Amino acid sequence: MTTRVPLALVAAVLALLGLTACGTTEPSPGAAPAGPPAAGSPITLTDARGTTVTLPAPARRVVALEWNVAEHAVTLGVMPVGVADVAGYQKWASVAPLDASVRDVGVRGEPSVDSIAALRPDLVLAADEVPAAALGQIQAFAPVVVVPGGRAGDPLGQVKANTTLIGQALGKDAAAAEQIRALDATIADGRARLAGQAGQRFVFADGYVEAGQVSIRPFTDGSQIGAVTTALGLVNAWTEPGDATYGLAQTDVEGLTRVGDARFLYIVNDGDGGDPFRTELAGNAVWRSLPFVQTDRVDRLPDGIWVFGGPVSLQRYVGAAVGALTRT
Repeated sequence: MTTRVPLALVAAVLALLGLTACGTTEPSPGAAPAGPPAAGSPITLTDARGTTVTLPAPARRVVALEWNVAEHAVTLGVMPVGVADVAGYQKWASVAPLDASVRDVGVRGEPSVDSIAALRPDLVLAADEVPAAALGQIQAFAPVVVVPGGRAGDPLGQVKANTTLIGQALGKDAAAAEQIRALDATIADGRARLAGQAGQRFVFADGYVEAGQVSIRPFTDGSQIGAVTTALGLVNAWTEPGDATYGLAQTDVEGLTRVGDARFLYIVNDGDGGDPFRTELAGNAVWRSLPFVQTDRVDRLPDGIWVFGGPVSLQRYVGAAVGALTRT
């Protein structure tokens, strides 16, 4: 459990530590502007660290240090007062847009502690990539709830657990349960629409240019997107392992030759790196030789679907994927 202290004392502590600031449409279902702090009984919960956090009432002045928790707050009806890397969030998580009033509090994984303190939050939401030292400094003036960024062993279960936990902290338990129900229903509907393609092999990836080369990240079954797509009845053609948190693998265009015949789905962002599959690889002989390229079974999904997000982002992904897979 954390305690609150006067902001002036926080400023003095931060000055002593030598901390400095650092930094970087469609309406969202269930989103609503945050009102004044809600009255009610205290809320006690346990976060991903095993830390018990007690809030005097449902949180309303929320700062989100990762995009997935920001999306959770917005779609559950609480607009954050601060978010890490607002500009990046708006490009990649357009399903849950932020109000113009939301302040930027630094980069993800390296937030500005004094910017957070200035917003006087009653709750800070973080993923487990935020350094423990920064979390300790933030806990000097606000409660912190940490959720896992991902869990390759059960990616959809983790999304649902994060939704439930944040719903509890915001006093939005019913809305959180409805989001989970809606996600399950959307996946079931998508599976029914794709019944004629059951067993279709697919690869889902993103890509970016690094040192003049195109790096490609295939999403394994341990990724959220991989798990959702297999739940739609398809079979992931990328069988090599990914990381233990997000289920992401790493390869280059030559690595895709091991996939064979499959449907290739990918996501990039024109506002952040562009589309290397259509630019850098357009004249690449290896890329052009791939079976899915030769048979025009390559589909770019729309910008702004945060593939590491919550139930609302995943619902948008299902809609986009089903649309791509049923195109004529």
